[in-house]
Amino acid sequence: MGYIYALLSALLFAANGSVIKVLVETGISPAQVTFFRVAGVAAISGIVLLFLDRNAFRLPLRRLGVMVILGITGVAMVQWFYASALSLVPVGIALLLEYMAIILVAVIAWGIFKEQVKARLWWAIVCVIIGLAFVAQIWASTLDPLGVMMGLLAALSLTIYLLLGERLVAQTSALAVAFWSMLFAAAFWAIFSQWWRIPLDAFQTEVSMSGTLSEVILPLWLPMLWNIVLGSFAPFFLSFLALKHLTATAAGIISSSEVIFAFIVAWLWLGEALALNQIIGIAIVLAGILLAQTARVHKLVGPDLEAQDVLLSTGAITVIDVRPSDPVDVPD
Repeated sequence: MGYIYALLSALLFAANGSVIKVLVETGISPAQVTFFRVAGVAAISGIVLLFLDRNAFRLPLRRLGVMVILGITGVAMVQWFYASALSLVPVGIALLLEYMAIILVAVIAWGIFKEQVKARLWWAIVCVIIGLAFVAQIWASTLDPLGVMMGLLAALSLTIYLLLGERLVAQTSALAVAFWSMLFAAAFWAIFSQWWRIPLDAFQTEVSMSGTLSEVILPLWLPMLWNIVLGSFAPFFLSFLALKHLTATAAGIISSSEVIFAFIVAWLWLGEALALNQIIGIAIVLAGILLAQTARVHKLVGPDLEAQDVLLSTGAITVIDVRPSDPVDVPD
């Protein structure tokens, strides 16, 4: 069941990129889409915590500042950058660029936090650089530069989320971190997204699902609800369930299939085809991501925090203070 949960989670996350693209094409801004997404996830997470862990609603003052930073820079901005990238470049490429956070986390952990890393990290970086050159087709400049920049900024914001979040889940649950970070992200975009300019009756407007589903007409509130429930909270919860049955490494590797699913769904649904050299580049980048996911000693680098939460709660990871002068044998 663990593999089914993990694959279904990756598929739902991946398909949601196409859903967001459809929403943005209706005229709703990326900031407004982001507001409804994070506000909805915060509300659902809060309801779940009300039944499972009411202590999560008690946020110590010492964590307040970090949680605000996590919510704004690590959630509010990553969702906005991603939605903005989706409006300018193909869905799969936007997600692939965001996944560069996995490389950045491992490099920052090594360079700034002085964590021990395995030699495979450097091979991962080489793979990513070469692969991205093929994906972007830098010799032909086929991708929108602004879209690429937005995707890379999404990766930077996701890096902040992962680095701060993995330290917070050592003190509380991943669901609690998701609730508070989404809540602060919603508060941020409640001020700056101008969501109030969307007339209430606009959600009843019938919109085309675009691409091969252009003849499918649905009220606007339905894809918006998908974005919140099936595109955000459900895959998060499924990935958490997967980690109850799989090792963190196995779950992390399977989560990388999200990028592949994103390309397939966007191709079948929106007709976003790729050139052969781009497909080769994607394969090279994914190889680099898989290497980077297991490059940190004792830790898995993935796009979500559930892995760290499960490992810490089960005692599979022992948190130790490793200083540069400490002799540590790091296997490749």
